[in-house]
Amino acid sequence: MIYNLIFDKVAIEQLNKLPKNIRSRIFKKLQDSKNNPFHFFERLTNKKTYKLRVGNYRIIADIQKRKIAILVLYVGHRKNIYSS
Repeated sequence: MIYNLIFDKVAIEQLNKLPKNIRSRIFKKLQDSKNNPFHFFERLTNKKTYKLRVGNYRIIADIQKRKIAILVLYVGHRKNIYSS
């Protein structure tokens, strides 16, 4: 079962600010995670969201089992992402 990728407006804005090589690494990792997102994503403590590590960058997402979707909420450097 392949999950759909859905990008929040904020995540798209954050992605567009990143260098092209970082954007492509993030997008490739997201594509790889579509078959089994729970293998790639790690649940955040005391939250319903998940994180995906790509070098020093993090992707915060909500994985929706019923809709078979990965809703990408935030993308950013690890030092800034958790304050979002």
